[in-house]
This record gives sequence, structure tokens and C-alpha cells, in this order.
Amino acid sequence: MTSYKKIVHFVFELSNLKKFKHCGIKFAGVENPDSLAEHAARAAQIAYILADLEHADPYKCSLMTLIHDNGEIRTGDQHKISSKYFDIKKYEQAAFKDQTNNLPAPTNSTFSDLHTEFEEQKTKESHVSRDADMLETAFQAKEYLDNGYKTAKLWIESVKQKLKTSSAKKILKEMEKTHFTDWWT
Repeated sequence: MTSYKKIVHFVFELSNLKKFKHCGIKFAGVENPDSLAEHAARAAQIAYILADLEHADPYKCSLMTLIHDNGEIRTGDQHKISSKYFDIKKYEQAAFKDQTNNLPAPTNSTFSDLHTEFEEQKTKESHVSRDADMLETAFQAKEYLDNGYKTAKLWIESVKQKLKTSSAKKILKEMEKTHFTDWWT
């Protein structure tokens, strides 16, 4: 039987994505970074676009990208420096599992399967999703760079080394030549 109370709890928990900020970019001097929700919303749309360009399933890629950080509500956003000392991934996976166990079928298994696929990085869709996730952080870093945070360039360079799909690499190359306000100026 569906527990609507547990669904309500899950949705309330998701509101924390709006409250938690990306922490790694603070090393570039950014005092008020984007939230996990802001990141997820743009990354999911990038995933859809990349999937179309890479001939992957855009709906699957978009949903995979949208949900993959949900566990960070319970574990926090791990930055590159802290990952040298401990791997939070297994805890993040356990948190994600706990979050989705109470969702109705087939949502719970769909979310779980997509999260596992994202983490294993064995499919075209998982590569597209990871690239979208990373590409979104590069776009955010470019906005910071264009606003005077010069060390944000290091973030973009790091992303450049991690991208797998040709479309993501082409988008990043174009992004680097574009000021973030060009779309409206």
C-alpha cells in the first residue's frame, strides 16, 4: 500500500537541495555559491540537450542527472580536497537508498537503478549524465570567472580533463569564448 506520508516526507527532504550550497568553489573565493537545487535544475536540462546530440535517451539522462545528488542532502557536498582523505560515495549511496526505499514502486526502483547506473559509469547515458553534471559546474565557474573570481578558471580546466562526450567538449570550448552575459547584451 502506498504511504503518502512517506512521499510527503521525501518531498520535504528535497527542499534541502535549495538550502545546501556547493562547497568546492569556495576555495576559489566565492562566498555565496549556487545551491544543489540550482545546479540540478540546469544540469538536467544540459543532460537532455547532450543526450540529443549524443543519440542517447534524453529523458533517462535528464532524470538521472536530476536525482543523482539527492543523497548529498544527508551526507553533504564533498569537495575535491576532502575526497583525498575519505570517500563519501558509499555513504552517499546508502543515504540515497534510504531516501528512495519509501517511495512507491516502480519509482523507488527506477531512482535506485538510475543512481547505480550513474555511479558505475558503464553506459552512454551515464557518460552523458556525468558530462552534463560536470559541464554545469563549468558554466557556473565561468559565471564566477566573468565576475572576477580568477581562480574559477582552474575549475573549468579540471572539468575539461574529465569530459567524455564530444558534444560536451564542444560546448565547453564554445562556453570558454563566451561571456556569461552575451545572451542578453
